[in-house]
Amino acid sequence: MTRNTSVLLAFAIFVQLAVGQQRLMVVGGGTRPPEATKKFVDWSGGAKSKILVITWATAEEDSSFEGTKKVFLAANPGSVEHAIAKPLDGEKRAKFIDQLKSATGVYFGGGDQNRIMDVLKDEELLKMIRAKYAAGTPFGGTSAGAAVMSDPMMTGEADLKILDGTKVGVRPALGFIPEVMFDQHFLLRQRHNRLFGFVMQNPKYLGVGINEGMAVMIENNRNLEVVGPTQVMFIDAKGKNGAMLVNFLRAGERFDLKKRNPVK
Repeated sequence: MTRNTSVLLAFAIFVQLAVGQQRLMVVGGGTRPPEATKKFVDWSGGAKSKILVITWATAEEDSSFEGTKKVFLAANPGSVEHAIAKPLDGEKRAKFIDQLKSATGVYFGGGDQNRIMDVLKDEELLKMIRAKYAAGTPFGGTSAGAAVMSDPMMTGEADLKILDGTKVGVRPALGFIPEVMFDQHFLLRQRHNRLFGFVMQNPKYLGVGINEGMAVMIENNRNLEVVGPTQVMFIDAKGKNGAMLVNFLRAGERFDLKKRNPVK
């Protein structure tokens, strides 16, 4: 048995023994709502938490980490650690696996989501990350780090002047929550047409448009709460014969991702 195979086997056994409550923080970019960051730290163990910040989406990994670290330190975690920078080869890959194993919360920073998934062309690392989430470790991300939560994810390629899902670039990604497409910087960058077009082309997906400064906090891949000063848009076309139902939710309001309805 190779070392890589044994590591994967250990992760599989860990998941079987420790499957817990899945928790996800998805931030639309810009300023992160402090109440969302605080809740993420609490989910991760509070004063005993060990937050792993992955900055692969940017070319400026050190500066990205320092800015993110300041935000998390305001929420009083146990520690905030910088994940090994890309590319991951040899000892760096092994070090990242050790970091991932010990983390009690994992957070993806912003930049270009394609850079993240270029690293995770490594199928073993991708499976480990998915296993870590399935076992109950909270995950979060902002901007590009939010985009990778879907599967497929939007690559950033799109014609925002038309409603045409065939013009929306996508590629495989983490897919923590099935049949949900997250879009970020939503209102500020006028990405309505991109998400509407994707949902029109792929009606089984629920579109979730998150503006800058906004976050959604999701538990058990179902129970979503909106956090932040503006709104989050939900677009549902499944089984509606070409029609689409649109909901706007404000801070404190909740949405059931399985029933695809606001929770009253």
